[in-house]
Amino acid sequence: MKRQTDAVKNRPHARFSPPSRAKKKLDKPEPPPPRRLGPYPAVGGAWANGRGGDASWELVICGDLTDKQFDLLDRLVAVPRGSRGTIWFDSCGGSAYVGLSLASMIRLRGLDATAVVAGECSSAAIMPFAACKRRFVTRHATLLFHPVRWHSEENVRMEEAAEWARHFQVMEKDLDDLLTKMLPIEKEALAVWTRPGKFVGGEELVAAGVAELIDLFGGDVWAQITRSETANKRS
Repeated sequence: MKRQTDAVKNRPHARFSPPSRAKKKLDKPEPPPPRRLGPYPAVGGAWANGRGGDASWELVICGDLTDKQFDLLDRLVAVPRGSRGTIWFDSCGGSAYVGLSLASMIRLRGLDATAVVAGECSSAAIMPFAACKRRFVTRHATLLFHPVRWHSEENVRMEEAAEWARHFQVMEKDLDDLLTKMLPIEKEALAVWTRPGKFVGGEELVAAGVAELIDLFGGDVWAQITRSETANKRS
């Protein structure tokens, strides 16, 4: 009896740990850190416009400038100062003051803007067009040059009308001086277009030296600009 007891006592046995009844706590993944929004693309940085490495923005100036004054000025002030971009034009004009403010923002913010006339660029829209460093037109483009016009739907006294007339005379001369410097163009040549007014086509603008010609069938505008720059360097 003693032997059996000793045999059972000395029999080797496997250690067994009963399963823990406590539910295993699942490790929850830590939430990702909040995504930090980067700053507006810096000058010379990459820009997601489908053109790898081409750091540029695009804006459209179209319709009546007076009706879209706030939106147009807001868009211009939103792009980085001193940056490079393209401004597309298809505008019949509007307030001379809005045209002047757009031109002022392009110049005073140091924007390296390239103007491309997609259709029309007339009246007050010519000011921001002239403010751009490079200007491109197709032979189908149209620009209407004319003197500053005064129009009011309000009843004004004769004294007020006389003051408006005097002011617009001064403003007209001032804007003409600005155009001759920005385009640039001789005053006499500008006067031929401005008084009493003239629709100027793309080819005439190119012949006057105030714009460069692009072709609707010559590839995208950036490819044509690159080819033009290459040709100018070689010549």
